[in-house]
Amino acid sequence: MADRPQPHQLQVHPQRRYDDVGAKGRGGPSASTILAVVTLVPLGGSLLGLAGLTLAATLFGLAVSTPVFIIFSPILVPAILTIGLAVLAFLTSGAFGLTALSSLTWAFNYLRRATGFMPDQIDQAKRRMQDMAGYVGQKTKDLGQEIQSRTQEQGRRT
Repeated sequence: MADRPQPHQLQVHPQRRYDDVGAKGRGGPSASTILAVVTLVPLGGSLLGLAGLTLAATLFGLAVSTPVFIIFSPILVPAILTIGLAVLAFLTSGAFGLTALSSLTWAFNYLRRATGFMPDQIDQAKRRMQDMAGYVGQKTKDLGQEIQSRTQEQGRRT
């Protein structure tokens, strides 16, 4: 009995047709759909009209300003090139600075990971510097006392 294939079940779902919808009283669009169309069609039409006016104004401005650009082109072209190159140089220097900063940050992080944990080594270096400063201060004090004592000896001899 285990060798016999099991029967498959087939489920059939009834599909609705558009003529069935009309029979239930929902044949037309809903009130929210009608409200959306009534609201958006005038808004879209007015925006389309504004786009047309903007295009017409742009074409008119281009037609009027083209002769002015042609007359003043010996002045405008070098000025635009100069300003463009200055802006490009400023942006390039900023990019180089940012690249240098990120490279130095990467190198610092790489060295910190390669040498181990840096704060311990930094604290150790600080302690060495403090010890060295204390040693130099003590030697300077000792040297000052020695010079003072020699000066007093010389003063007694004379």
